[in-house]
This record gives sequence, C-alpha cells and structure tokens, in this order.
Amino acid sequence: LPAPLFEQARNEFRARLARDPKDHQARLDLATALFGGGERESAVDELLELYRLGRAWNEEAARKQMVKFFEAMGPADPLTISGRKRLSSMMFS
Repeated sequence: LPAPLFEQARNEFRARLARDPKDHQARLDLATALFGGGERESAVDELLELYRLGRAWNEEAARKQMVKFFEAMGPADPLTISGRKRLSSMMFS
C-alpha cells in the first residue's frame, strides 16, 4: 500500500478496535494492513491477540493468516520462529 493509504487503513482499523476491542474483523484487517505496510511484528502480535480472543472465529482465520505470514517470511526468519513458538504455546495451553 502507498504510505498515505496504509496509514489511513491502519488508523481506521485501530479506531474500530478502540470502539470495540472484540471487533475480530477489524483486528484481522489491521494485521493484514500492518504486514503489507512492513510492520510485520505488529501484524503477528495482532493476530496472536485475535487468536487469544477468538480462537475459532471465522474458521480459525487468525491462525490461517499467521501461517500465510510465516510462509511469506520463510521458515528461517526470526519472526517466523518466534511467532510459531508463541502460537504453539497458545494452541496447546
């Protein structure tokens, strides 16, 4: 996304979450926008929070999106490694 569009989208999704922290679609959209804007760690954090809040929401959309992010970053990326560990600890706790 071009920088102004990225910032507009990010701000819109954050405003929706400020109004309703359980707006799962807004959190998923925010994570996707963050990842597209290069804020990969924040994107993974948002998806982990979404997974924590609504593990089964939308056929496990948070987990599925994280897997897509991990595939895009590659298995050796430190963020993939740490993100997978964090997700696994949530899945099996």
